[in-house]
Amino acid sequence: MLSEHAEEILEALAIQIEEQGKKPLDLGAIRDDPAIEELLKLGYIRKDADHIHLLEKGKAQAQGCLRRHRLAERLMVDVLDVKKQIINEVSCKFEHLLHEGLEDNVCAILGHPRVCPHGKPIPPGRCCQQKEKTKFLKFVSRLSELEAKDKGTITYLHSKDNTQLQKLMSIGILPGMPINLLQKFPSYVLQLGQSQFAVDKELASCIYVRLVRGS
Repeated sequence: MLSEHAEEILEALAIQIEEQGKKPLDLGAIRDDPAIEELLKLGYIRKDADHIHLLEKGKAQAQGCLRRHRLAERLMVDVLDVKKQIINEVSCKFEHLLHEGLEDNVCAILGHPRVCPHGKPIPPGRCCQQKEKTKFLKFVSRLSELEAKDKGTITYLHSKDNTQLQKLMSIGILPGMPINLLQKFPSYVLQLGQSQFAVDKELASCIYVRLVRGS
């Protein structure tokens, strides 16, 4: 099992190299950190005089570290209702508890989220390809997956099409709003406060809801 600092270094590499397309990570203050030697011995990285380079063998591990951190953030916000101002600090501590198997369970409970609370992509896991077989009770689901009369709170909106997001926000569909699904056919009719709106399945799939059970 990797040390916590080794996981944090891999996570930083995944963000800087894989996501941002920047040059390898600057050694800087971590030049003599034992975690660097740990990763070198495992063949996950190589280093030159000033930088750390992520090797092919370390890419899956790096993506796993990033996945755990962002799933931890979603768990903190969507289920435990931790304030966004402190989620990074809390998630950094919690992510190290999410290892293979447990992280997939958390992902399933959260409805296989695609982005973290900051809008950054969550690398998918095996559970995301097998989500139809998931037996866990979800705390967060797409509106399109709910049953009529289900109630909850909108946790976030997600779509690669900004036009869809703008349309939802223009009618008041925003994170934090209580929502009630009234019907699913022929369109999805939802209630926000005293107002009712109809959306198609594509738009309903962009709305992620934290369910209120027993309502």
